[in-house]
Amino acid sequence: MINERLDELIRKALLQAQREERLPAVEIPQIVLERPREKAHGDWATNIAMVLAGQAKMLPRAVAQVISDALGDDKYIDKVEIAGPGFINFYLSNEWLYEVLHEIEGKGEEFGHSTAGQGERVQVEFVSANPVGPMHIGHGRWAAVGDTLANVLTARGYDVEREFYINDFGNQMNIFGKSVATRYVQLLGRDIPFPEEGYQGEYIRDIAREISAAEGDAYMDVAESERESLFLERSYKQVLEHLKETLEKMGVVFDSWFSERELHATSAVDKAIAGLRESGYVYEEDGAVWFKATAFGEEKDRVLIRANGEPTYFAADIAYHKNKLERGFDRLINIWGADHHGYIGRMKAAVQALGYPADKLEIIIGQLVNLLRHGEPVRMSKRTGEMVTLDELLEEVGRDAVRFFFLMRSTDSPLDFDIELAKEQSNENPVYYVQYAHARISSIVRFAEAEDIDLSGDIDYRRLETEPELDLIRKLAEWPEVLERAARQRALHPLTAYAQELAAAFHFFYTKCRVVTEDKELSTARMALCDATRTVLRGVLTVLGVAAPERM
Repeated sequence: MINERLDELIRKALLQAQREERLPAVEIPQIVLERPREKAHGDWATNIAMVLAGQAKMLPRAVAQVISDALGDDKYIDKVEIAGPGFINFYLSNEWLYEVLHEIEGKGEEFGHSTAGQGERVQVEFVSANPVGPMHIGHGRWAAVGDTLANVLTARGYDVEREFYINDFGNQMNIFGKSVATRYVQLLGRDIPFPEEGYQGEYIRDIAREISAAEGDAYMDVAESERESLFLERSYKQVLEHLKETLEKMGVVFDSWFSERELHATSAVDKAIAGLRESGYVYEEDGAVWFKATAFGEEKDRVLIRANGEPTYFAADIAYHKNKLERGFDRLINIWGADHHGYIGRMKAAVQALGYPADKLEIIIGQLVNLLRHGEPVRMSKRTGEMVTLDELLEEVGRDAVRFFFLMRSTDSPLDFDIELAKEQSNENPVYYVQYAHARISSIVRFAEAEDIDLSGDIDYRRLETEPELDLIRKLAEWPEVLERAARQRALHPLTAYAQELAAAFHFFYTKCRVVTEDKELSTARMALCDATRTVLRGVLTVLGVAAPERM
């Protein structure tokens, strides 16, 4: 990337200036390069002169001048200017831009990808919904975030595994089985009360109807506890299969589905607690078993085993993370809903108690989704009168819009999802706008092929000289930086922003520059620019998990 080249040039210039004693021999700090907000201030800028001024006991502009003088000539730098209190602004030559097009031509959709994370195993655990009902739209947001983050990390060379943790143990599962069993009996005419704590959703009746249709009254005369147990297993498998189908509709496929039940069946929870006890992080008080979270800076200790002998969810989570860590992942990334914010500290404390550094576990907390229609809140499903499920949203809006919209805001911000906007086939709809740019370029390529414009030979990119052409190439050149930053910051909303900016840069170029002209050499260069834009757009959409249509 060009910023890495600039970093290297600045570092060499500083060392050269120190050797020539124009700068004192101070330690060179990290060099920060940023894109100026205004185009007039160049392509890149650094504040390194201001950072070093104090140590060098020189004015920042004087330090900047020394660095500038020591830079020497480089074919990718057109000029260097010192601005304001000591910023160094770099104006890049068109040669660099033409080199970008050659790189895209050679790498295709892997332009921007790297091997930076090679050799590092990362597990991304996300969604992990309770298998007692359909997924809500919040689950959909985490599905989009988790899957796209995995795509981003894969593009940066990491070995990534996607995992769904199935919360299939505990009282909520027993209540689920009892709820379905009660609805089944009621459907077949027996008047019994529905349990107060039972799941009220229409989907419970749907499951009961399916069992009734398949089995008739076969379970009416069995003992209540046996019926509830049988219905729990049958309904659990049915819901789990439905969760998988819904996720597949979103283009999300997990490498691993990990069952909480297995932790208890294999005594993993007991073994994890025993290990913590040996390390001195477990004690008993008031009949309960406690974890010494305060030993790691937490405000209070946490219960692992209640006084009634039942393990807490936290105990199972410790055993689960112990299992993850023992599988050899170098980094664990969990994506949790906003209601789990208070859980972060105790989980990191547990990781440390297990003998690992706290930063081996990363937790991304996401905020809620507000569903709107024409700007007005949507509270309930028209079909069921209950919450709008992810299935219903996918059915009405489609996978591409669902994923794109879910990724448009930072995970730490609430997201407004307007159903009607997501369905619009207009430039107001961001995903339509981006996909239309790809389809439009595909149409141009088909037209050029019909006109016998050949892109397989040597292309003179220097024929691209106008500002709309150069600005489009500049935008293409940003993709590796955007992808790198997304991986490093675990921030995905810049990806959708970049996709829209690239589409806008292309649409502007297309309105200002006629692609196929009487000048065949210019036509070929412009066609190659269109094709490069299509390649990068397709690469961006692929990372987002969104289709890149050839026709619309």
